[in-house]
Amino acid sequence: MNIGLIIVGDEILSGKRQDKHLAKVIELLSARGLQLGWARYVGDDRPRITEALRDAFKSGELVFSCGGIGATPDDHTRQCAAAALGRSLVLHPGARELILERMRDVAAEQGLPYEPERADNQHRLNMGVFPEGASLIQNPYNKIPGFSVDHVHFVPGFPVMAWPMIEAVLDQRYAHLHGGQRQAERSVIVFGAMEATLTPLMEAVEAQFPAVKVFSLPSVDHPQWGRHIDLGVKGAPDSLEAPFAMLRAGLLAAGAELGPELVR
Repeated sequence: MNIGLIIVGDEILSGKRQDKHLAKVIELLSARGLQLGWARYVGDDRPRITEALRDAFKSGELVFSCGGIGATPDDHTRQCAAAALGRSLVLHPGARELILERMRDVAAEQGLPYEPERADNQHRLNMGVFPEGASLIQNPYNKIPGFSVDHVHFVPGFPVMAWPMIEAVLDQRYAHLHGGQRQAERSVIVFGAMEATLTPLMEAVEAQFPAVKVFSLPSVDHPQWGRHIDLGVKGAPDSLEAPFAMLRAGLLAAGAELGPELVR
């Protein structure tokens, strides 16, 4: 199953906040032998969010969406999810109970009476209004849940909430996928070569070994190796020996100057 990530928020695109989700999700997936297939950033624009979510639902892929599920005027993700699905928005009964429980906790912490009928508390219930048929993602930080529809999972933008919720989804719903995408890389540092001249060799390796990918990472100012190309193959750990041997032999036959070999 391909895995995607949608990150919602004007604050990311404007630079007011630095995105932390992409690197963390890659880390969480890697720890489980999985990898991210794609990522998409979207501002607080309903048509664009709806389009991104419609694509996610249609794909059938495992997708995490971070941000925009609150109840302020700049939060649109819940409404856009419903529009993308063509479903109504309804107050999830389980979410309602969790939000009321959170209200009780906050009132007790502040030494105030619990007043669920107060206007601001009634507004907070909007955080539990999800597309019809959604299931809940528990939030261990403050109990305000996220939600799932099929393989698309919606969590808050706050990392302290989002990351444990993503971990829980991966471990509770997708444990059967763990280890299924574990990858390794073998490469060699190539000096004094141009990518264009190496392309036929790269294509030949991929044609003979379709289960692996060839990668080329050029650098012009590396502090240790200066101008060079990090050229290698990546794929399942037990599938790299033969394609890397073909790649290395082709480089030597072309008279390339080779440096260190790297294993990741």
